Parts: sequence; C-alpha cells; structure tokens
Amino acid sequence: MPSFSTIFWLGTKELRTLAKDLTMILFIIWSFGFSIYTQSTGAGETVNNAAIGIVDEDQSQLSRSIAGLFYPPYFQAVRTISAADIDRAIDEGLYTFIVVIPPGFEKDTRKGRDTEIQVNVDATASQQASLGAGYIQSMVTKEVDRYRENLEETTGLSSDLAIRRAFNPGGTQSWFRSIVSLADQLSMLVIILTGAALLREREHGTIEHLLAMPLTAFEIALAKVWANGLVIIVAFTCSLLLVVEGALDVPIAGSRGLLMLGTIIYVFAAAAIGIFLGTLARTMAQFALLMIMVIMPMMMLSGGMSPVASQPQWLQYLTWFLPSRHYVSFMQAIVSRGADFTIVWKEFATVLIMGVTFLAASLALFRRSIAVAQ
Repeated sequence: MPSFSTIFWLGTKELRTLAKDLTMILFIIWSFGFSIYTQSTGAGETVNNAAIGIVDEDQSQLSRSIAGLFYPPYFQAVRTISAADIDRAIDEGLYTFIVVIPPGFEKDTRKGRDTEIQVNVDATASQQASLGAGYIQSMVTKEVDRYRENLEETTGLSSDLAIRRAFNPGGTQSWFRSIVSLADQLSMLVIILTGAALLREREHGTIEHLLAMPLTAFEIALAKVWANGLVIIVAFTCSLLLVVEGALDVPIAGSRGLLMLGTIIYVFAAAAIGIFLGTLARTMAQFALLMIMVIMPMMMLSGGMSPVASQPQWLQYLTWFLPSRHYVSFMQAIVSRGADFTIVWKEFATVLIMGVTFLAASLALFRRSIAVAQ
C-alpha cells in the first residue's frame, strides 16, 4: 500500500533539487515566457513589407490607382521600373513581386473587354509569394470592378462575398499561435523535467539510496510526477495570465477552471511518458535522442501545425494515440469556442486513460530496471 506521506516528502525533495538548478529554472521561464511571445508574434502568416515593383505601360488614371493600392505594412513603397529590367530585378532578388500593366489597359476596361495584368513572382520566398499573389489578385480585381462601376459599364447582377470569421473576427494569427505554442512548451517541459529527474537519480548514484529505503517504484515515480507537474502547472498558469492574456491580449472564451482541469490531466499523461523515456534511457544523451523521436511527432501531429483533418487518413488513426492531439483539441475548443464540459469530456477521459496506461507501462519497466540493478 503506497504511503502518500512518503510520496509527498519525496516530491518536496524533487522541488528542492529543482530550485537549486538555475539553468533549468531559466529554461522554464524562457519557454513559458519569451519563447511563446516570440513564436506568436515573430512568424507572420500575412504578407509583410514585401518588395514590389510596377511596370506601367499604360500610364493611365486606372494604372496609377492600381499602383497606389500597395502600401506598408504589407508592401514596401512601389517602385516603377521598365519592362527590360524585369528579368534582372527578379534574378537579383530586388523584388518579390513585379506587376506589369499592359498598354491600353484602361481603354479595354472602359469598353468592357477582358483585361489581363501580369504578375511576376519570386517564388523562392514561398510563403510570401503564395499569399502575396492572392493579395494582389484580389486588390487589382476589386479596383477594376470599382472603376467599371463608376463608369456604369457593368452588366448583369452584381454580387458581394461576405466573409464572417467565427471565434477570431480580426483573423489575428497570434491568438492561434500562442495557444499552440503554449501546448507545445507544456508537452516538452513536462517530459523533459520528469525524465531528467529520473535519469539524474541514476547518474548521480542516488537511485541506489532510494532502493535501499522501504520505497516502492510507484512511490518514487509518483513523487516525481506530482513535483515536476506542479512546477509546470504554476509556469503554465503564469504564462496564460501574463503572456497569452496579458501581453498578447488573447481572449479566453471558455472556463479557465475547465482549461486548468484539462491541463492537469494532460500533465499527468505527459509526465508518465517522461517517466517511461527516463526509464528506457540509460544516459542523458539517449534521453535527448528519445525526446526528439517522441516530442517532435507529438507537436507536429497534434493538430497545432496543421489540422488533423488535413492529414492523411492513415496518419489520423495513428494520431489518436497521441495525448497531445486530444489536449490541443479540447484546449482550442475551450479557449476559442467557449466549449463546456459536456463537449470536451470525451477528450478529458481519453487523455486520462492514456495517462494511466503510460504510467502503468512506466512502472512495469521501472520495476524491471530496479530488479536488474539489484
């Protein structure tokens, strides 16, 4: 029968050891503070300060109004170049986009003829190129339509496309990225702390001291889970309040208490994985390699980088066995859609069952390693 008093005092020993590890403390602060902020605001998914040139062979009012569409912060100030300089400018990487307006463009537009504008794109900047080409097409099309409407030369019924964004009306990318980054840092830190705590006992020789005491594998493992899990929960809460809601101004639509409950359950599951990897590895180098093999797939396939529904069908079946997939799912549901317990309870139960399963496997492996050591 496990002694909860023993588990408590073993856990406090873990906390004292962690408190003396300045490097790990700074790593936790960085991961849940500066790292989340920079990941949320640093890598944009919109066109930003793209270099653009224009070849205006029409020299008309319409061509000048099109040139005036492109302005900061999405594009740099438009520079006019000649048609002969297009290839050289693209080859030298001077412009990401070069818009060519052919002669007679305004005249053809006035007469209702089909018109074309050429857009040359430097696709080595793939993300900017893809998004920017869509921006330019939409902006030029709207400007031409507006020009024709002013001339009353449009025919047929006009139609407008009304787009309404659910849960993120302004399309603020940092709202989404901050939540995903918070989940990724949580997964990484929990596994690192619990696994490293177990390996530290083995490398420092203190595991033999523990084995000489009347302790069970369950007590040793659970002490490391609750102690390191407590540190991560505190760091997660501070990050949620100070960085996500504070600095990034991300609104939390659902219950914070429900989010914390789900996070505690996930921390338990992730800590069990950390114990399993820490038992499986014999050195910190092996543990680092195992982490790369485990944590990276957990982050990439959780649904944060790309929706699970967009992944191959066979891969979707495999991701069901990743607790990170279910955590990101109910985390986004609570934060963005305001989901209550009746909606997310299945994910809660799945993560809890996975945590119990991983912990049972970890304990079995841990007992086996103790038996071999003895």
